[in-house]
Amino acid sequence: MFTKNNKPAPPPAAEAQKPVPAQEAVRGAVTKSAARAASIICADMRINGSVTSEGALQIDGIVDGDVSATDITIGASGQITGEVKAEVVKVKGKIKGSIRARKVELETGAHVKGDIVHSSLQIQSNAVFEGQVKHAEDPLRDTGPVAASDVKPSASASAPAAAGNGNGNGHGGTVGAPPVAPPG
Repeated sequence: MFTKNNKPAPPPAAEAQKPVPAQEAVRGAVTKSAARAASIICADMRINGSVTSEGALQIDGIVDGDVSATDITIGASGQITGEVKAEVVKVKGKIKGSIRARKVELETGAHVKGDIVHSSLQIQSNAVFEGQVKHAEDPLRDTGPVAASDVKPSASASAPAAAGNGNGNGHGGTVGAPPVAPPG
């Protein structure tokens, strides 16, 4: 009789239109910029398998597998056995495997045993590097350096080897090694 509100309650359909939290998280992850904080693999972690990130990675632990991200920093305690592929790679720790990046920085204390394909390379003093280096305009697309053992000898290279010292390289001997007498 004296009530002003005779309207029925709103339909429950309005509740169904709210996004589920999981959907919001996915939507937020897609719209976030690349300026977010790096994912960190701590010194007490060991990962067996590949690691892939669409952002930055800080590796202070051990990774046995390939690592791919936008920006990778291997800390002084970090170790990777496998291929490292990123726009920028900064190494303070150890890598046993190839590096493919537009910009590679081997900082003091770094130990890299493997090949590097880059468009920019910086090696600081007291960084250790053993391997081949290849400059490429797009190192993330181009193929890496070919190891000397993978190069197929051509027909012209095999003829001088027969006349040489028998080591098959056609150069008459290994640098720093004594000459090898032909069998016979």
